[in-house]
Amino acid sequence: MLPINKILQKVLLGSVMGILAVGTAQGQDTRPTWRFGASGAANLNFYDGTTQRLNNSLIVPAAFHKGFGVRPYGSVLMEYRPAGVFGAMLNLAYDDRGGKFDGVMAPCDCPATLKTTLSYFSIEPALRVNAANFYFFAGPRVAFNLQNDFAYTQLKQPNTDAELSDMRKTILTGQVGVGYDYQFSSPNSNTKFIISPFVSYHPYFGQDPRDIESLTITTLRTGIALKFGKVAKVETAVPEVTFVVRAPKTVPVKRQVSETLPLRNSVFFDEGSATVPNRYVQLTKQQATDFKEVQLQNEQTETRQGRSARQLNVYHNLLNILGDRMRANPSARISLSGASAKGAEDGKAMAESIKSYLVTVFNIDGSRIATEGRTKPLIPSEQPGGTKELVLLRAGDQRVDIQSASPELLMEVGGGLMKPVQIISTQVDPLDSHVVLNVGSEKDPIKSWTIEAADEQGVMQHYGPFTSDQGSIPGNSILGNRPEGDYKITMRGETKNGVAVTKESTVHLVSQNEVVDKGYRYSILFDFDKEKSIASYDKFLTDIVSPLISEGSTVIVHGHTDIIGDEAHNNTLSRNRAEQTQKIIQAALTKAGKTNVKFDTFGFGEDPSQTPFENNLPEERFYNRTVIIDIIPAK
Repeated sequence: MLPINKILQKVLLGSVMGILAVGTAQGQDTRPTWRFGASGAANLNFYDGTTQRLNNSLIVPAAFHKGFGVRPYGSVLMEYRPAGVFGAMLNLAYDDRGGKFDGVMAPCDCPATLKTTLSYFSIEPALRVNAANFYFFAGPRVAFNLQNDFAYTQLKQPNTDAELSDMRKTILTGQVGVGYDYQFSSPNSNTKFIISPFVSYHPYFGQDPRDIESLTITTLRTGIALKFGKVAKVETAVPEVTFVVRAPKTVPVKRQVSETLPLRNSVFFDEGSATVPNRYVQLTKQQATDFKEVQLQNEQTETRQGRSARQLNVYHNLLNILGDRMRANPSARISLSGASAKGAEDGKAMAESIKSYLVTVFNIDGSRIATEGRTKPLIPSEQPGGTKELVLLRAGDQRVDIQSASPELLMEVGGGLMKPVQIISTQVDPLDSHVVLNVGSEKDPIKSWTIEAADEQGVMQHYGPFTSDQGSIPGNSILGNRPEGDYKITMRGETKNGVAVTKESTVHLVSQNEVVDKGYRYSILFDFDKEKSIASYDKFLTDIVSPLISEGSTVIVHGHTDIIGDEAHNNTLSRNRAEQTQKIIQAALTKAGKTNVKFDTFGFGEDPSQTPFENNLPEERFYNRTVIIDIIPAK
């Protein structure tokens, strides 16, 4: 059998863990400094020592030693709980320490029992140590004896009910304990109702209830305190929040776009395979004879502003584009660098599979194609010491990179990519048809927010939730089949400190007739988690993109990332990329004397409703690490 102290330790530990388990689910609220209330508890009293002389007229034949009892405890209380770590408590209590001793056998072979009724009026001041709603307390206990009855029975003897003699009138001892404050009142109420489960331990030393013999009592108390308190009526400070709504003058239905699509110079392989994946378009020798890169420029499908299967299809023709360009430029040479986590030999096998395709299908002289193998690509996504999302990062490093010094294959300026492909596409619901919303608060940032759009008849539409400080809603989604309309836009948000915020604005939307605008789109790509590589595109943005922007044009610059990494970090990363891109273009326009150009610049991060591609394949994630520049000429 475990000693009493061991039992108490286990019970106390279990009680503390129970309080913590439930307490971690509770939130914090405004706390009153002074609390008043009452508590109720059960005293688990453990008896030890020797008890044989019950009073001056009765000495029992067999001494009692061990005993146990569960008795009531009740108090009125007062607490001082300031904002800091330390506070104070005071309980004035009825405190019952009664119990029943383990039965003994008298010398006459007669069973004997002894019960006690020991009760006190206790004064219990304590120091309180606060840790949010969880608290510790410790302090003295001064107890004044109220009752000291006993009931003794022995077989073949009359029962004896009397009072224990030699009782101490006053006992000075101590206690330690833990508790948790659950606040159940409304945050807006200045009267707070608090329920506090608690556990306290009263050790045996100092708890000798008699002047004779050696009876000691160790007590474990577990109970609940009910407390009330008031706080000063403080109006919740609503942080200064900006809410800017920008609506297009007209909501275009479609836009035809001449897009310069950067051609990523990498072929991504499936793990454990050195064979070119089936998603890359591979032709027969006869089909290769008729293939021309220009075939990919013709429009095939309409696409929404975001995802584009068309662009991905162009990229998946990478080997055929490469073969067509090498066939048209006999002096061009390439180097294929294969990287595989299985080793350099496997990486080279991947590179050889691409070389074999170009040689066999497009009749490219093998001497024009060098191959090598590595365990890591020249610019790896996985960084030393990284521990998060390694599966996605390693999938992006299982690839063959295509390198060349031939200008017919490389991008004219910047980026180190292959020469881009020109394609024509029609965008449905382009980005400049969106109602753009910006929410900001410096002191208490907005955690999440939703949008309500109500028309003149009060018909409501709901959008969100949004978690970044920027969002957009397609104008056609709000208008529906209506040619135009006035809308009340209401933002309802919550700050990181839990403050509710409401802001309102209005917009007037007009649907543009079924007329297809024309525009231009350029994209620049980034390596994983990089933003400073924007400098490599300086000449491209200055010499190629900026001259196409005429006076009165609108330029929409939007940055995106893949799904790897923290969402907040990706929002910042995409915005930084977009803003740096705008600065380069704006400087070139200013130098050229063009000042009447409107910029809309966004950082959408990994927002799945805005990303150009899905995030299932490594090439999709690589293409999502981008800044897209949409140029909309003045009408």
